[in-house]
Amino acid sequence: MLLARLNDGPEIFFTLQGEGVSAGLPAVFVRASRCNLHCRWCDTDHTWNFEGTPWPHEKDADPAYRKHKKEDVTIEANPADIVAQVAAFPCRRVVLTGGEPLLQQEAWLELIEGLRAIDPAYIFEVETNGTKAPTPEFRAAVNQFNVSPKLANSGMEARLRTVPAVIEGFVADPKAWFKFVSCGPEDVAEILDFTTKFAIPPQRVLVMPEGRTAAELDRHAPDVVACCLLYGWRFCDRLHVRLWGDRRGV
Repeated sequence: MLLARLNDGPEIFFTLQGEGVSAGLPAVFVRASRCNLHCRWCDTDHTWNFEGTPWPHEKDADPAYRKHKKEDVTIEANPADIVAQVAAFPCRRVVLTGGEPLLQQEAWLELIEGLRAIDPAYIFEVETNGTKAPTPEFRAAVNQFNVSPKLANSGMEARLRTVPAVIEGFVADPKAWFKFVSCGPEDVAEILDFTTKFAIPPQRVLVMPEGRTAAELDRHAPDVVACCLLYGWRFCDRLHVRLWGDRRGV
């Protein structure tokens, strides 16, 4: 399996889930490399913004920013080795994140089966952009899908960031939750249009202010709070940003 690299090994870390309905719960994160989308504000651009790629990113405005050398930020790993690393943590909640995890479903199934052979109590969350459909086997193995559809603010074309059949499949799955990033009123209008079009129940919708710092979160939060009160959505903060800032491995 292809994972993001952190220091000399795969990006695996034990922390608190910072977003979504499981926010605040201890969890082991395993980060996949590669993504089929290239959002301009992505905070995990080391999983896809490699040297030689044409995709723009808002960090391009920083003269010190450089696209990543692929060999510096990716690592090939054997699922059995990842099982051993994850099992070493005193936690049975595992978050498969990325990148886009659903690009490597067979490898994740090996990981899931290996960990559940150790302890059937393992719980698996998958963080996905909602453009790739899970196989029946993968869907059955996962406890929770944290689906984060991308809006126009991502810079991605609508035909790439929204795949109706995949979204409809997640809406039909009670294990799926839908999390949106909002920068302001235009995003709120787009979220309302999206959730109405796909008949997503408001109690399964989470809206999160955009931001990589507490100050940025605070700036966008009032509009998000207002829309949640108006439409019955759930406010979703970025706990890890408030606790540790814009850092990897936390």
